[in-house]
Parts: sequence; structure tokens; C-alpha cells
Amino acid sequence: MSADKSSSWSYAEDLPAEDDVLLRARERSFELGVTPISPGVGAVLTVLAAASKAQTVVEVGSGAGVSGVCLLRGLSPHAVLTTIDVDVEHLKAAREAFLESGSPANRTRTISGRAADVLPRLTDSAYDLVFIDADKPNFPKYVEQAIRLLKSGGTLVINDALDKDRVSNPAARDATTVVLRQIVKAIRDDERLASAMLPTGDGLLVAVKK
Repeated sequence: MSADKSSSWSYAEDLPAEDDVLLRARERSFELGVTPISPGVGAVLTVLAAASKAQTVVEVGSGAGVSGVCLLRGLSPHAVLTTIDVDVEHLKAAREAFLESGSPANRTRTISGRAADVLPRLTDSAYDLVFIDADKPNFPKYVEQAIRLLKSGGTLVINDALDKDRVSNPAARDATTVVLRQIVKAIRDDERLASAMLPTGDGLLVAVKK
């Protein structure tokens, strides 16, 4: 990356101004050992949620509430966010962040459990947006479930899709990178989807179900 490109990327990442609610959510995430989404990714999530006019959203991996707050801020007052996380402490932190953000309890639903077990129990073609930010080895399962869950016109968003710039490097062959590289190609070639890779954060793969 050229110096100008690197400077522009840093500028874009630092441009969003986060309030005390998000800053406290980030503090809780760090205390729990969770790596939250970057401010740039958070801003994109808010815009995607607003632009899609999503009413039903699923989040795989709570991020201790940072991503959920960003999604909620783009959603209409009647939209519902479902957050899935295997760690109850992460969900507790997410609920605290949602409360501090002013979201009514009936706008959020938190489910404790493995996403591989929870997602198959959710209704087909019932969701407008699915955000995946959890254990990468299981991404292929999550992606296929997400496509099933999405309505026509629904949006799929995958965080950390470039895996710290390793996905673009053919010499990088560790298991996580290989999985993500396969997912990127599979989504690109899937006739059910229209997709794009955004260099925001550590890579944000966005796809719309046709």
C-alpha cells in the first residue's frame, strides 16, 4: 500500500466520531478480551442498516455490544436485532450497551448458544440483514445459514474478511486464511448473490441476496 493510500485508509477509519455509549462498550469489550469492530466498520454498519431499511437483523457474535449499537442506530424504531453469542458475559455486556444506547428491550433479542446450533432454528427468508463476526473456522456454515435466512434483497455482511491482509497473499496458507479465501470466492461466484469487498477495517465483505 502506498503512503497516500495508507494515509487515506487511516483517515477514513478515524473519521467517525463515537459517543460515550460506544466508547464504554469498547472498554467493556477490551476488559472481556473481545476485539470489537473498528469505528469505520461501525459507521458502515449503521449506513447499511439505514439504507436497507432493515426490520429484522441477525448478528452472529455480539462483540460485547459495539456492533449491535451501531446496527441499532441505523434501524427504524420498530426493527428488531437478534444477537447470538456463545459467551454469556459477552451477551451481558451487549445488553448493557443496548440499554445505555436507549434501545427499548423489545427491540433486541439475545440468544446464548453456539451459532451453528441456533441459526438452523431461525425462520427461512425472514431477515433483512445478517452480520457475521464470530469464530472464523465456522464461517462456511454461518454463510450458508445466512443465505437461507435472508429475504430477497437482504444484505449479508462479513467482518474481518481480509484476515489482516493475508487473504490477498497467496503465500499465506494458515487454516483461517484459507477458509476466508474460499468464502470470498464462493460468495463472488454464487449466482444467488451480488457482492463487493470493502477495505474498511480488516475487510468487510458485503453481499445482497437476489
